[in-house]
Amino acid sequence: MSKQTIIPFGPQHPVLPEPIHLDLVMEDETVVEAIPSIGFIHRGLEKLVEKKEFTEYVYVAERICGICSFMHGMGYCQSIENGMKLQIPRRAEYLRVVWAELSRVHSHLLWLGLLADSFGFESLFMHTWRMREKILDIFEATTGGRVIFSVCKVGGVRRDMDNQTLQSIVKSIDDMEAELREVTDVFIEDYTVKTRMVGVGVMNAQEAHDLGACGPMGRGSGLYQDMRLLGYSAYDELDFKPVVETAGDCYARTVVRIGEVYQAFDLIRQAVGKIPDGDVSVPVTDVPRTENFERLEQPRGEVIYYTKGIGTKFLERARVRTPTFANIPPLLHCLKGCDLADVPVIILSIDPCISCTER
Repeated sequence: MSKQTIIPFGPQHPVLPEPIHLDLVMEDETVVEAIPSIGFIHRGLEKLVEKKEFTEYVYVAERICGICSFMHGMGYCQSIENGMKLQIPRRAEYLRVVWAELSRVHSHLLWLGLLADSFGFESLFMHTWRMREKILDIFEATTGGRVIFSVCKVGGVRRDMDNQTLQSIVKSIDDMEAELREVTDVFIEDYTVKTRMVGVGVMNAQEAHDLGACGPMGRGSGLYQDMRLLGYSAYDELDFKPVVETAGDCYARTVVRIGEVYQAFDLIRQAVGKIPDGDVSVPVTDVPRTENFERLEQPRGEVIYYTKGIGTKFLERARVRTPTFANIPPLLHCLKGCDLADVPVIILSIDPCISCTER
């Protein structure tokens, strides 16, 4: 019998974008078990609902994560609005979809760059992040920010986009698509990339379901699950189907995310083509008196927002369950039996956001 050794992996590591620690139980070069340890960047953000008015807490929610910041603000506002039975303007719903899908593209391109870096394709990493800068330029032009946007508010959105701006966004993504195709084709077709990902970190559909995998992690294993199908915001008037692969390995999860980039482009075009005229916000004249539970599809998967109001300007409770938290058990499953050299790629295949997870 081979002797077992424990190798600490993280929290500081050249490949990991955020601090997560794993104790890898090894037999020779094979991982027998992975034991996680989190809690390095807990900031107590949920506690702040007791000190920040419910209309101001959206700024705190956005700071849960710098990559999913818009979606966190959107999820919080949607939870409050539905709890208060507040009907926001339809134009605001469409604008939220445009920004949400731009966030999805921005997040997936960032992840693709990190994945390329994890197996040594530095030029591919640079090309992917160069493309991502164009999405951040659109955010800067339409919201004023590149990381924290502060454009969502309870009752709608703070900024409008005129039709000329919306058409310019469509023109920008049309121009990007052909150039981006060349970059993403490397992830899909290159022999070396396939060697590092095909058959690595395999999880079948039943295991993904039982372990609670969500987002591209679940859809890469064949789960037909996407919270946008619930029809929140303006998604009920847009035509799309979840991007699903069945192989359940790192390569399948990569193909899902690449497919979602092009799907996001299509959803933006649909939203711009259907957006109605009108106001972008309504006044908020009451305070939350009920509890509400919302499910949204962030770039990494399903996020849950729970808020509870008691008739004052401060909430009694806000709770966020992020997709990375749900995907840690599937990650530990995928690590069992893998080679030590494949650990960074498998960890990155869940697109970890520890800042979201710990808050």
